[in-house]
Amino acid sequence: DAGCLCCANTGALHETLADLAFKRTRKELPPFERVIIETSGVADPAPLLNVLLGHPLVTDHYRLEATVCTVDAQHFLASRGKYPEPDKQAAVAERIVVTKGDLARQDVLASVFSILQDLNPHAELFSSTAEAPAVASLFSFHEGNGNRARKKSPASIATRGPLQPHGRATGIRAFSFRPQGPVTWAGWAAWSRLASAEFGERLIRVKGLLRMEENGEIALVQGVQGVFHPPQRFRDWPDADRGNRLVCIARDLKQSEIEATLPALNTAPGTQAIYSLRELQERQAQQ
Repeated sequence: DAGCLCCANTGALHETLADLAFKRTRKELPPFERVIIETSGVADPAPLLNVLLGHPLVTDHYRLEATVCTVDAQHFLASRGKYPEPDKQAAVAERIVVTKGDLARQDVLASVFSILQDLNPHAELFSSTAEAPAVASLFSFHEGNGNRARKKSPASIATRGPLQPHGRATGIRAFSFRPQGPVTWAGWAAWSRLASAEFGERLIRVKGLLRMEENGEIALVQGVQGVFHPPQRFRDWPDADRGNRLVCIARDLKQSEIEATLPALNTAPGTQAIYSLRELQERQAQQ
């Protein structure tokens, strides 16, 4: 049934998606290529993303294509001062659609776009108005759109320098890193464990592309609020940028705090596990 999904209803989500997949296999439903999930306007996206990225009943049948956030240009500035969810939803999205751009004052609209670009510099930004609704931006992830405010390749994970965002009111910041090799599978396991232990839910979203030294595979790595999911493996880079990149969306964390953990990515295979930043620093001092 059509409807709006509550962030607390994650059990029903994986059961419903699995049921749809089974019914499609048994031909009880017409073939379908995509499932669109709509949440409430104040949903915490993290629990839902963890189900979509990590629950076997979901990942065995589906692949998360993108997270889309719509932002009401008239009410965004006021709502983000009252609730943490608007900033968090925008921060984790791959695509942001600003609605009611024709109803908001131009100075307000400019502020909204500025804040969104600072909260999530890696997202595609679109503008939607009554005369030019950005409908295609909600469904198409491989074609251009005339409403696009800033063009980016959906397959790419761009990196930039440190930001000083308007998101400071909620403590949310975006950080980009270029991990130097050799990055190993043991290193990814060590860093994800270390980052989860050190930062937990403050590490709202992690997404990156890393070349693994052991076999040359390119790994698409993802994590949500300290929970990391099995990487997707590829034989080659998805775009012309052939360097390691890691994007971290965090709350109340400094760039230096995350940066201090990155040497764990270089952990050699067979090395004793690292469980804390202190252990990592002691090991570096001994080298």
